[in-house]
Amino acid sequence: MRLFFKEHSLLILVQAVQMLVVLSIFWFDGYRDIRLFFYTTFLNFFILGCYLFYYYLSRRKLYKRLEKPLESLDDSLQKTDDAPISIAFDHLLHNQYKLFQSQLELGEKEQEEHRKFMDQWVHQMKTPLSVIELTAQNLDEPDSSNIREETERMKTSLNMVLYMARLRTIEQDFHIKPVNLAKLVDEVNGENKRFYIRNKVYPKLEVEKELLVATDEKWLFFILSQLINNAVKYSSEISNRIVISIYERGKEAILEVRDFGIGIPEVDKRRIFDPFYTGENGRKFRESTGMGLYLTKETLDTLGHRIEMESEVGKGTTFRIIFSETQNLTSL
Repeated sequence: MRLFFKEHSLLILVQAVQMLVVLSIFWFDGYRDIRLFFYTTFLNFFILGCYLFYYYLSRRKLYKRLEKPLESLDDSLQKTDDAPISIAFDHLLHNQYKLFQSQLELGEKEQEEHRKFMDQWVHQMKTPLSVIELTAQNLDEPDSSNIREETERMKTSLNMVLYMARLRTIEQDFHIKPVNLAKLVDEVNGENKRFYIRNKVYPKLEVEKELLVATDEKWLFFILSQLINNAVKYSSEISNRIVISIYERGKEAILEVRDFGIGIPEVDKRRIFDPFYTGENGRKFRESTGMGLYLTKETLDTLGHRIEMESEVGKGTTFRIIFSETQNLTSL
C-alpha cells in the first residue's frame, strides 16, 4: 500500500492543483456558487478515488510482491497476475533468473577448472620437491639439513594452497568414518618429526581414554597439523614442549593441543579465525599467512565439530577440538 501511494502521490497532487485552477477561473469570472464548487470538488475526487481503488485492486499482487523481498530464487518464477505491467514484470524476472543461472554456472565451471588446476599444480610441484629431498640426503651437513628444511616448508605451503582450493567444494570431499584419535595423533607426530627436532619443541601425548570419533580423517589430519604447527612455531626458543591430550568431557570427545609459548594478545583473540589476519604475533613471525586458523574453523564448522581457544600472554595457548556426543562413537 505504501508503494502504491508513493507512485500515485504526484497524480493526486496534479488533480488537486487542476481542480483549484478550474475553480479559480470560475471564481474570477464572477461565478461564485459555493455549493456547486464543493459538489464539483467532491465529484472530481470521488471519481479519482474510484479509479485509484480499482487500479490498486487490479495490481495488488504486484505491489505486495514488490514490497516483499524474495526468499529464494525460485520465487522469481511465480506468476503475479494478468495485468500488462505484471506480465512484463514477470517476464523481466524470468529473464534475470535465466541470466543469473547462466552466469552462476559459468562461474562454478571456472571455479572448478581453477580448483583442478591447483590440485594438479600442487601434486606436480611435490614430485620435484621429493627428488630434491632425496638428493639432499647424499650431501654433507649442514647443507643436507638446510635443503630438507626448506623443502618441508615448501610442502607445507603447497598443502595449504591445496586445501584452500578445496575449501569451496569441501562438502564433496568429505568421507566420514570412525577415526581413532590416538592413532591419528601418532601419524601427525610422525609426519612432523623433523619439524619438532628443528625447532627443539617436542610433543607429549596424554591419552585419558582411547576415543573413536566420526569425522573425516584427511581433513582432521590437516587441522591437527595446523594447530601443532602454530603451537611449535610460537613456542620455539621459549618452551621445549607441547602437550596433546585426548579425553572426554561429559559425553563429548576432546582433542586438545596446548603450548607454553608467547600466547595470543587480548586484542587479537576475536579475530584469529578471520582470513589473512596475522595479528601481533604474525607480524613477528613472517611465515604466518593468516589462513591456517581460518581454514581450521571453516572445516570444523562444516564437519559439525566445535573449537575452543584459551590463551594468556607469556603462558601459552590451548586449542580444543570438540566432538559432540553423537560424533563420539566411544560413548554410544
